[in-house]
Amino acid sequence: MPPAKTDQLDLWAESGLNGDDQVMVDFLLPTGIYIQMEVPRESTIQHIKLLLWKEAQTYPLFSLLGEMEGHMFECVNQAAVHEELEDETRRLCDVRPFLPVLKLITRNCGRAERILDSKIGVLIGKGLHELDALQDQQVKDFRSKMKRISEEKMQRMQLMSWGEWLRSCYSTQLGTGSLENLIDKHEGVIKITMHYDQSQDTASLKVSLHCTVTELMDQALKKWQTTHSPEEDIGTRSDYVLRVSGRFEFLFEDHPLNQCKYIRDCLLANESPHLTLVHCDVVKTMFEKEISTIGSVLARKTSNPPLPLPPKKRPPTVSTLSVFPALQLIKGIQVRAGLFHGTELLCKPAVSSESSSRSEHVWNKTLEFDIAVCDLPRMARLCFAIYAVMDKVKKQRSTKNTHLNKYQTIRKAGKVHYPIAWVNTMVFDYRGQLKTGDIILHCWSSFPDELEEMLNPIGTIQTNPYTENATELHISFPEYSTQPVVFPAFDKILEKAAEIAGASDSMTMGRGGKKFYIELKEIMERDPLSQLCENEKDLIWTLRYDCRENFPQSLPKLLLSVKWSKHEDMAQLQALLQIWPKLSPRDALELLDFNYPDQYVREFAVICLRDMSDDELLQYLLQLVQVLRYEPYYDCALSRFLLERAQSSRKIGHFLFWYLRSEMYMPAVSVHFALILEAYCRGCIPHIEVLKKQVEALNKLKAVSELIKLGTIKTKTKQAHLKEAMMTCLRQTGFIETLSDLQSPLNPNILLAGVHVERCKYMDSKMKPLWIVYNNKLLGGDTVSIIFKNGDDLRQDMLTLQILRLMDLLWKEANLDLRIVPYGCLATGDHSGLIEVVSSADTIANIQKTSNYDADALDKAIEEFTLSCAGYCVATYVLGIGDRHSDNIMVRSTGQLFHIDFGHILGNFKSKFGIKRERVPFILTHDFIHVIQQGKTGNTEKFGNFRQYCEEAYLILRKNGNLFITLFALMLTAGLPELTSVKDIQYLKDSLALGKTDEEALKQFRQKFDEALRESWTTKVNWMAHIVAHPS
Repeated sequence: MPPAKTDQLDLWAESGLNGDDQVMVDFLLPTGIYIQMEVPRESTIQHIKLLLWKEAQTYPLFSLLGEMEGHMFECVNQAAVHEELEDETRRLCDVRPFLPVLKLITRNCGRAERILDSKIGVLIGKGLHELDALQDQQVKDFRSKMKRISEEKMQRMQLMSWGEWLRSCYSTQLGTGSLENLIDKHEGVIKITMHYDQSQDTASLKVSLHCTVTELMDQALKKWQTTHSPEEDIGTRSDYVLRVSGRFEFLFEDHPLNQCKYIRDCLLANESPHLTLVHCDVVKTMFEKEISTIGSVLARKTSNPPLPLPPKKRPPTVSTLSVFPALQLIKGIQVRAGLFHGTELLCKPAVSSESSSRSEHVWNKTLEFDIAVCDLPRMARLCFAIYAVMDKVKKQRSTKNTHLNKYQTIRKAGKVHYPIAWVNTMVFDYRGQLKTGDIILHCWSSFPDELEEMLNPIGTIQTNPYTENATELHISFPEYSTQPVVFPAFDKILEKAAEIAGASDSMTMGRGGKKFYIELKEIMERDPLSQLCENEKDLIWTLRYDCRENFPQSLPKLLLSVKWSKHEDMAQLQALLQIWPKLSPRDALELLDFNYPDQYVREFAVICLRDMSDDELLQYLLQLVQVLRYEPYYDCALSRFLLERAQSSRKIGHFLFWYLRSEMYMPAVSVHFALILEAYCRGCIPHIEVLKKQVEALNKLKAVSELIKLGTIKTKTKQAHLKEAMMTCLRQTGFIETLSDLQSPLNPNILLAGVHVERCKYMDSKMKPLWIVYNNKLLGGDTVSIIFKNGDDLRQDMLTLQILRLMDLLWKEANLDLRIVPYGCLATGDHSGLIEVVSSADTIANIQKTSNYDADALDKAIEEFTLSCAGYCVATYVLGIGDRHSDNIMVRSTGQLFHIDFGHILGNFKSKFGIKRERVPFILTHDFIHVIQQGKTGNTEKFGNFRQYCEEAYLILRKNGNLFITLFALMLTAGLPELTSVKDIQYLKDSLALGKTDEEALKQFRQKFDEALRESWTTKVNWMAHIVAHPS
């Protein structure tokens, strides 16, 4: 065989540079014959198999192969895993084998099912054979249950009418907040441009904003009929549905126009809505295609599943502890263990003796905890830390081992304890049985910023999958009886609570009266970051019935006051939870934090979340996906809730898929997220092809990006040549087909028709982002632009933009529209993702150079600028958004100002020579003030309005301060660079002045505002320095 190419990127993407569309592939046949031949890299697997079959006829033993359909290819993929290429419609360049080697193997029975499994594996980024090979009963039980539920879901979909299907998958997006002022401004009417599908006809309709979609459709058809002869039958309203032009977004009969989010957005932007009447036959065709796809899978004959492929094996290695910077200082190795419920330590940690061996460390010691087995809560977790005991050394002026100092958390008797590894495991298994017997735990070596006596209770309970390089900890759980010890069933817990209640005086139970009401009220109104002292916890627990009646939203504080190490208190809490009033979904979100691990509490939270509309659920979906990390068992209320809602709404399903898929590279969550992704795909089979198209398109864009980077690094190719290579690549048949006619990953309602190659480019920043321009035939020639980034972590930008969307929502609910532009941003993988390009916008730096506004639209533009400037001033202050300069603040042609690039948040401002470059928390430059005052220095009225907008916006955010803190707290384990501990969230508490009165907070806010005003000239000078330093 020829030597493998060293750079596999060149193998699958180099044709963009040299035009070569052939690749040399080695074929291994089951007869033992080896064939080497050139095949087109753009060919499908099916076509390549045909070419091989023709070639194989000239080789010996061909007659032994049998039928071509009885065989399929297998390769080693980019993840170094064996992959069976069951889906033969894929192109070789999309499969991208690690080496150009294809092995022909005999196909097993049950082909339809295997094709589905193959498609799901490719789509989610983890072959299902890897899940099959896991020797984990919990995984098997979860997959079996989800498969059954998903098939039942698909069977129900088969019984739907096309109308029910359409409403289920594409529900109308509704707006929030009052629109009375805007309706009055437009005199209660709106001008709509109506398009007629499969026709060039358009009509302009002037209708009332209070009219329903039904009435609008009647008017549209009536007007359309006037352009046809009376003999031509265009049908009736029941023959059509109304769709937003250029989007997969439908408006249904029972909604007034002023409630539809799309119509509201057009009103606010002063634009005419474009709607399209689509004939029902078009929708029915889509519906029948999806039902046919479902039928082809569900109608398959069940067969014995093939044996799972063995997991990839590597040569065994001996784990040695080689992490020490100064081995000669080590005195021994110790293990510390603690029992936790959430972040609460249930009893004193246990510590092993020191082991001074150099390789394997054996203690043979029983670690005992001062807690009875009957008092162990269901969600108790056992946390281990392995650490080295080292001699304490004197501090030196300069040390290279700064990371060593970071983790010197415990110092005793002249020694330093240096953490090596940690690992966590549940005390009860997923069935509620107390664990027994020997267990091998593969540990993690990366430590968070905050440790609880070197233990990491907030860390995952999954063990490290990279076993060959991980520290192994062998433990043994004792057996307490011949029968398994099982956690009591829920009815038994309630029986215990009733027994306790019967033995106490129910008349005096937890009633504090007015005497303690004021004290209780003060405690309950504190923000989620505030710590409770033991006396306060005792008071809350004693007055728990008062809490239920007067402060039901304070349930989280009651839960923090429960002594989870006493089964009596736990039982009483569960009984109280049965009669606790339902919380609002926003309040219930906090119950999904790591501090509240009890399964019944989390089930209660999910019950409260069921009241969320689809739009509201989308607003918080990012956090709901992240808190899946806190769920120790795969089958939980939150997983089932997310799957249920995702399989009922195509848009929720789309974003659930991408939020999970983008983190599949993380070893701590890859199995958990893969299981949920598999369950979603099985319960929404027609969506697989739609998502597969997006994944393939992103793979193509990544290949182009790598090609540009390689050309820049290796050859120092001139920019013009690289751009031409990029265009040549994008014009290839495989690229054109893959990148055309797909739903945008940023917004599945947007249809991306085809790439406008001539207008595409790559940007000149470090990671060479791609600027891709799409034609959109549904929008009459308009284009949609997206930026593909490969090498940048966009998750922090995603979080910041989500919070900006929430701020915009809260302001609109209070009838304050500050014209925020929270553009789309989506992480799609490890340091890769997409960003929406906002149309008709430019950076402040460019506008300062070429300012040219139309005088007629100036007043409107200044109003838009003033409102949006107020919104972003407050948002950047509250969120502590740093590194602000004229290249990441933009203005639309309408006057709307908006910020981009959120690499620094929560007060992590850039500094130079140890001095923070940003001296003020507000981005308020002299130029901004000049525009707000309409160019008149003494225009105090306009500036007074601007200040009023800022203060009003700030007070609205303060009222929702707990919600913001909760949302950031739920993201703590996501691994964002500037959100790693509770200390980071403290910035929010300070900027919102939580714990102070509105008057005190407003006073603080005004001081910061005035400070920014005084420094506005300095800010302008700083920005000028940035423009000089970055002239391009």
